[in-house]
Amino acid sequence: MIEEIDPNDYVNTENIKIPPMLIDQIIGQEEAVEKIKKAAKQRRNVLLIGEPGIGKSMIAKAMAELLPPEELQDILIYPNLEDSNNPLVGVMPAGQGAKIIETTKKNVKGQEERKNILMIAIIGLIMAIGFLTSQFLEAIIAVGIVFFALYQIKPKNNQSAPKLLVNSDGKKVAPFIDATGAHAGALLGDVRHDPYQSGGLGTPAHERVESGMIHKANKGVLYIDEIGTMNMKTQQQLLTALQEHKFQITGQSDNSSGAMVRTEAVPCDFVLVAAGNLEVLKDMHIALRSRIRGYGYEVFMKDTMKDTPENRKKLGQFVAQEVENDGRIPHFSKEAVAEVIKEAQRRAGKKDSLTLKLRDLGGLVRAAGDVAVEEGANEVSLEHVYEAKKQSRTLEQQIADRYIVQRKEYSVFNNEGSAIGCINGLAVIGNSSGIVLPIAAEAAPSQSKEEGKIIAAGKLGDIAKEAVQNVGAIIKKSIGKDISNYDIHIQFVQSYDGVEGDSASVSMATAIISAIEDIPIDQTLALTGSLSVRGNVLPVGGVTYKIEAAAESGMKRVLIPASNKDDVLIEKRYKDQIEIIPVNTLIEVLEYALVGPKKDEFIKELKQNKIDKIKDIIPNPSTIINQNPSSSEN
Repeated sequence: MIEEIDPNDYVNTENIKIPPMLIDQIIGQEEAVEKIKKAAKQRRNVLLIGEPGIGKSMIAKAMAELLPPEELQDILIYPNLEDSNNPLVGVMPAGQGAKIIETTKKNVKGQEERKNILMIAIIGLIMAIGFLTSQFLEAIIAVGIVFFALYQIKPKNNQSAPKLLVNSDGKKVAPFIDATGAHAGALLGDVRHDPYQSGGLGTPAHERVESGMIHKANKGVLYIDEIGTMNMKTQQQLLTALQEHKFQITGQSDNSSGAMVRTEAVPCDFVLVAAGNLEVLKDMHIALRSRIRGYGYEVFMKDTMKDTPENRKKLGQFVAQEVENDGRIPHFSKEAVAEVIKEAQRRAGKKDSLTLKLRDLGGLVRAAGDVAVEEGANEVSLEHVYEAKKQSRTLEQQIADRYIVQRKEYSVFNNEGSAIGCINGLAVIGNSSGIVLPIAAEAAPSQSKEEGKIIAAGKLGDIAKEAVQNVGAIIKKSIGKDISNYDIHIQFVQSYDGVEGDSASVSMATAIISAIEDIPIDQTLALTGSLSVRGNVLPVGGVTYKIEAAAESGMKRVLIPASNKDDVLIEKRYKDQIEIIPVNTLIEVLEYALVGPKKDEFIKELKQNKIDKIKDIIPNPSTIINQNPSSSEN
């Protein structure tokens, strides 16, 4: 199995060569890499959209490496002798700004030394005259006056000494500035408040000017993740800077003395790499997005890649990169890398795929390395990865484990015997944790003269509501039973966090049929799947984690959509604990789920299509109570 997953000939990750350029270290995002190369060459802006942890910030850093560093500039702020509140801006090649500041400091130091010598000479002369004339008190007063007067006199060159706002001296690559979450002052520049604004004690206006991230990113890359969280005014100002390639610095607080100061336009010729998920687009300034789209590229990044030998090799390179970047963990053996790749298969959630949520996968690599360090091992082994998977469980996994223990202890669900109208559905918390979702149904005679109702208890999301509404049509189509004469009550037992998605459809339909027909359901069985209105079982997400949750809960069998059978990559320890049964239709589900003396006749009738109680009216489930969506059925 190891050879199947990892066909490379290396012994451990120390033998894997890591590319020197960051752009060549990016895994699985070939389309994004090609567009970034074009964008860097032509200085285009980029919008990266995708899930967290798939490499958006790494791509932005790689773009900074591709930009030419010889264009970098130093930016200085000079005092304006005509209008002190409007400091002047000077721009020069990288390294020149520091030389000007150094020359100015030497001149100022020489002037200070000459002033001090003059002060000492005058004070000495006054004290000598006082000693000769015996007027010591008058001499001391005169010395004080002279000292204060000379202290207040500042050299002309000191008054005009510039401030180095952006220093690019010695930089080998273009700057990369991560402005994610930055407030307006940090992003756009600011002017410090001056508590001493009079009496000659105040700090000159140009000395109080502070550069913003847009200015520090001049000739480089400005990266902003979750850009939709930035307020509209700041996005508008960012757009101005993006269009003009320069932006004035002023005080961002209206109550600050810095609000009086406004510099000349300061260069900020940066390339913007904005990022986020699909949700941020609705909060993104429409003109800012238009600017990026019109003068750059929009990239929708992948969260999985094909499971091929070449891509497995890339994941081996990823493990080697993580080891080198961390610097505190040993290299991985070939077997350990194979297990990391296998975990990438599991986390992809679908067949023939590897996950590209590499930040999370990197957490497993570091956890395994920590286990090896704790044991004093020189190499991370397969056993270390196994232990790391136990120790580095996500919060959702820990919550799911606690749910299972508590629900077992308090008999929220049964894993033995049979019961009418009760079924063990399966759900997912987050993206990588399964739980058992008990569902109970009861059929009572309709209290309405027109039609029955389906009443669902539990916090349901929009998709879950629609799934409930479709149940009536599904049941009529599959078994010929019109439920308009019944009030159907469905309870998602203790689903305090809410239910979302439609993968409880097959569970709901089975529970309702059991309640109507008075046929028990096998409680050693759990199931998941979405249902079409024609009674076909459709694929769902998270099937691997749902199966593992069923096994942890003591179930003996689990029904899954036949379309998901190749997506199953459960841990070895679960394989002997639970039987996995793929199903295609609701009738197949009923054949496996129902038990008791009435079952055989009922199934036989369905298969022979001897249905003589089909009514003309398809029920219209209308009233659904207690529906306040929150989270987690997938």
